Order: sequence, then C-alpha cells, then structure tokens
Amino acid sequence: MKIKMTNSDRIFDAVNYLLLTIILIIIAFPLWFVMIASVSDPVMVARGKVVFWPKGINLNAYSNILINADIWKGYLNTIVYTLSGTLLNLFFTLTCAYVLSKKTLPFRQGLNWFFIFTMYFGGGMIPTYLLIRDLGLIDTRLVMILPGALSVYLMVITRTYFTTSIPEDLYEAAKIDGMPDFGMFIKIALPLSAPIIAVMALFYGVGHWNAFYSALIYLRNNDLYPLQIILRNILIFSQQMKIDPERMALMSTEQVEHMVKMAHMAEGMKYALIIVASAPVLAAYPFVQRYFIKGIMVGALKA
Repeated sequence: MKIKMTNSDRIFDAVNYLLLTIILIIIAFPLWFVMIASVSDPVMVARGKVVFWPKGINLNAYSNILINADIWKGYLNTIVYTLSGTLLNLFFTLTCAYVLSKKTLPFRQGLNWFFIFTMYFGGGMIPTYLLIRDLGLIDTRLVMILPGALSVYLMVITRTYFTTSIPEDLYEAAKIDGMPDFGMFIKIALPLSAPIIAVMALFYGVGHWNAFYSALIYLRNNDLYPLQIILRNILIFSQQMKIDPERMALMSTEQVEHMVKMAHMAEGMKYALIIVASAPVLAAYPFVQRYFIKGIMVGALKA
C-alpha cells in the first residue's frame, strides 16, 4: 500500500534530495574536471577555458605517460608495495584478531590493552626514523611494507567481527571432532569472514596505494619510488615551468618556445597521471562494495 505523505514529509524529502544533490556535485565535480582536463588541450586548461566540458580534445598527455619510463617504474613499485603489503597486513591482522577473540586466551584483557595503548602513544617521527635506520631499512623496498604491518584499529574491528559474527558453537563442535585451533582458523573463521576480509583488504590496499609520506622520508633511490612520489615530482615540475615574464625577457625565442611547450606538457600530464593513479582503486571498489557496509557495521559493534 502506498503511504500517504503529509506536506511536512514532502518538504523534508525535497530538502534531503537538494542537499544530497549539492553534496554529489561537490564530490563529483573535481573528479569530472580532472577527467576532462586530462583529454583537453593544455593551453585551454591553463587559460581556464575548460570548466564543464573538454575542449581541444587530444590524448597527448596519455601518450607522454606511456613513453615515460619513470612513471611505469613507479607504477610497478606501487603494485608490488600494495600487493605484498596488503597480504602481510591481512596475515597479521587476521591471525592476531582471531587469537584475541578467544575468551579462553590467558591474559586476554591485558593483551588487548597492550595493543590499544599503541594507538594513542608513539615515539614520534625522529625516533621512528632512527629505528628504521638502525634496522637497515632505509632505501629498501621493505621500508614501504614492514613498518605498517599491523593497524591496531583495523585489528580491533576484525577481532570484534570474529567475536560477534561467528557462533562459538561451531568452534566447540569442531573441537569435539578433534580439529586443532589452526584448523578452526583456516576452515571455519576465514571462510565465514569474507565481508571483513574484503573491507580490511580495501583499507590496507588504498593505504599502500596512496603511500607518500613514508616514501618521501625513507627512500632516496629513484628506482624505488612509488607512483605517488612520481606524481609529486611532476606536479612540482609543472609549478616550476610556469611562465615568468622576467625569465622570458632573458631567453631567446627558441628557449621561450621550448619552455612553453614543456609547461603545457606538464600541465596536461598531471591531470592524466591523477586518472591513471586513481583508476585501479576506483575499479576495485565496486567489487568490495557489497561487503563494505556489512563488514563495517558488524565490526563496529562493541565486543
């Protein structure tokens, strides 16, 4: 039966739709602008003539990306860091959360507080850098993977999921049949934890994919740079190539033309590279979206 709506209900719905539409535009427009700017004439973009629709469509920016070896090297490094880092994160998070979810674990509350303590207190940047240096991880691939092997916050969410979503009777029945704890983890806990595993993989994966600060501090070798550092370098280059009238007055005609050409190339590449860098994450999200709400809502319950 159709529910009869009052005038107050209609006004409330109209205001909601209006606010949601405004929020959608605010969120979607920057992405749309980057997309159209990446396929527009860089001159038009630099002059501010590209606002809602692409102008002077060309794919030169993407062509420049295809022939840039540094970008593809950074892309490969980011894929390696993301895949290996996410697998390591999931291993530590799932095993740690499973053990701490067991009420029969000795000193369970003390161990939980020990982990939670690290969420609020840390050594700071300089002691952390000295630790990384003394471990010999500076300028290595492992520095992008090992230091963040476990997020206590995500471990707590996963632990709560194990506690609230998997009946204890299953474990008791398996124990009666003689199944060891490791077998219960592999054959019971993991198969029933697809929602939380998908959510944790998304969180960890996006974190590794967007890793920037750690690479900026700990990496010096260009061959180890992730994609985000390459993007930063191109953005800095784009800013440096902005045309300065005083510099132009001291240059020859050929130098000015070359400078303008490089500035336009960098202007177009920075938008195209944003699309290239964001595409994998945007493509992966729909596959875990159906698990996302369930995993977060269940994991958010207090243990």
